[in-house]
Amino acid sequence: MTSIEDAKGKLIVSCQALPDEPLHSSFIMGRMALAAKTAGACGIRANTIEDIKEIKKNVDLPIIGIIKKDYDNSKIYITPTMDEIDKLVEEGVDVIATDATDRKRPNHNNLKEFYDDIRKKYPDIKLMADCSTIQEALHADELGFDFIGTTMVGYTKESEGLKIEENDFQIIRELLEKTHHPIIAEGNIDSPDKAKRVLELGVYSVVVGGAITRPQNIAKKFVDKIDELYK
Repeated sequence: MTSIEDAKGKLIVSCQALPDEPLHSSFIMGRMALAAKTAGACGIRANTIEDIKEIKKNVDLPIIGIIKKDYDNSKIYITPTMDEIDKLVEEGVDVIATDATDRKRPNHNNLKEFYDDIRKKYPDIKLMADCSTIQEALHADELGFDFIGTTMVGYTKESEGLKIEENDFQIIRELLEKTHHPIIAEGNIDSPDKAKRVLELGVYSVVVGGAITRPQNIAKKFVDKIDELYK
């Protein structure tokens, strides 16, 4: 069995499909993970206990686990409460990722309260902070998250208009200079050249999702480009 340390300097593939997507199926995500491993990926990011169990049947790669769940009183949906943390700990994932943006949580007033409660209950688990801004990442780093991710860049009101690749990945370069914990590049890393570049800059690992595992998105890029012929 490999560990998250084996993914250093390598590719982690996010194998996820939400209920409204064509490939939504734990079986399919398991096979997707196997395809990723066959290609040389050294880690998997996965959503839901069902998918994680199936993925473990197919590969022995380290898993960054999340549970996406919507709550009425919060916009945070990536591992938002202790209930999701409990389930991921019980399943035994290598790293648990949670939304670390500066927004109200369902059962906590802020990220610090949530982080402190997690560490009190599970002092030894590895945690990844999914951030959308430099300020959020620096805060997560100060709290003590084991890994800082750029997962949410451009996906929140606070990061609206930001693009992770702008100015030769300026956000990542600044985080590498200012943080004490490893940076995992994630979010719109949609080409091999981008993945290579962020690793060259010094991130711990790079997570690629939709560009590999969401064929409807990949096909749409081709369709949109072809449609330009008829405009």
